Amino acid sequence: MKYSNADIQHGIMLLSYIIKKLGGEGDFLRIFKILYFADQKHLATYGRTISNDRYVAMKNGPVPSLLYDLVKYLRGDGFLVSQEIPMNRYFDLLGKSTLKLKESADYDLLSESDMEAIDQSIQENKFLDFNSLSNKSHDTAWNNANFNDDMDLFEIARAGGANEDMIDYIKESVEIQNLFQCH
Repeated sequence: MKYSNADIQHGIMLLSYIIKKLGGEGDFLRIFKILYFADQKHLATYGRTISNDRYVAMKNGPVPSLLYDLVKYLRGDGFLVSQEIPMNRYFDLLGKSTLKLKESADYDLLSESDMEAIDQSIQENKFLDFNSLSNKSHDTAWNNANFNDDMDLFEIARAGGANEDMIDYIKESVEIQNLFQCH
């Protein structure tokens, strides 16, 4: 998958915001699950995700594809290693799976509702251990996806509590977005 520079900057901003709110460092699983639950609730409430990322159903639950590729970049693996990405400016890698914030990114692109959803997810999930976070994320959206495959956006919204009116709104939004991408 090819990511635009804007996608990469947005991913760095999200990682930076979450890690800063966690006190300056966080492990991949915690960061990914906090974002997943924030995206899920935001999607169910406002009809859009915060991350604009796609989630893959992996062993320990949903994983945001772009963010996973960005943290793999710091480890020196994955397909992004051939690109110039300023990850080292913002983060240090501690061990194989913990990020430490070196410099905060600019959060101007996060809306008030984005920050509220992330902050709420952090409060609800920051003290859960690895197994609890993993198990909590094994929701109906994860269960209905094929292993190592993309999770369905509408299933994620339903798992977050979206009603059918909101699902219809999300479907219309996706159709409009796809129309603009085709032209």
